[in-house]
Amino acid sequence: MTTTAPAPGGLRDFYEDPAVPVASGTPRSLRQARMLAAALGPATAGPRTVLDIGCGDGTAAATAAPLLAGHRLVGVDWSQDALRRAHARLPYAVRGELGDGGLPFATASADAVLFSEVVEHLADPDTALDEIRRVLRPGGHLMLSTPNLAAWYNRALLLAGVQPVFSEVSLRAIHGRPGKEVVGHLRLYTARALREFVTASGFEVVRLAGAPFHGVPRPLRPLDRLACAAPSLSSILLLHARRT
Repeated sequence: MTTTAPAPGGLRDFYEDPAVPVASGTPRSLRQARMLAAALGPATAGPRTVLDIGCGDGTAAATAAPLLAGHRLVGVDWSQDALRRAHARLPYAVRGELGDGGLPFATASADAVLFSEVVEHLADPDTALDEIRRVLRPGGHLMLSTPNLAAWYNRALLLAGVQPVFSEVSLRAIHGRPGKEVVGHLRLYTARALREFVTASGFEVVRLAGAPFHGVPRPLRPLDRLACAAPSLSSILLLHARRT
């Protein structure tokens, strides 16, 4: 789920490992797709171009496709392994970077960008947002999702002196927090930090919503869904912004 080429070895090898998860939960994907479909409207006035940047294996875009019927959906990822899997789910999937060289799209050529569970993996999120702003037309939509550092359970874990969920201190193993999968998170955001970051990058925030996390233990899932009513407490942050 990374589109900025990491340094040789280390992160580069990590993200090309087929064992590294490149898909996130369906509930988040559906909520985000509904937000995008409402923003774009029906394709009766003509198809819009939607870039799924950091498409991973294409699962999120494939989930969104029925709600975006008639619009043009293009998957973009840096990882060749992820793209091989995405081609099985998407009609268009191309290699692109948010860092050196930029994305293979003309300026102001996209109507919307899906940026799902990507920003937390980037060493340079500022350059990434600059490049997304470049390819979006004025008034174009950015649909960004990312784990919430201040999720309801992370607040309790920190009070107990436990490393928050979603945070990672190693690419080799989990240390000091619940969970078993290493997924390569480098940066985490609270709702306030995400708003400020996106606004400073030349976007106007339209809406901030919450989504549940598929990794929450089953007995706690009703509480996790309830927390979505207050995005600052939710597991996942869903942000809709427009390019200024």
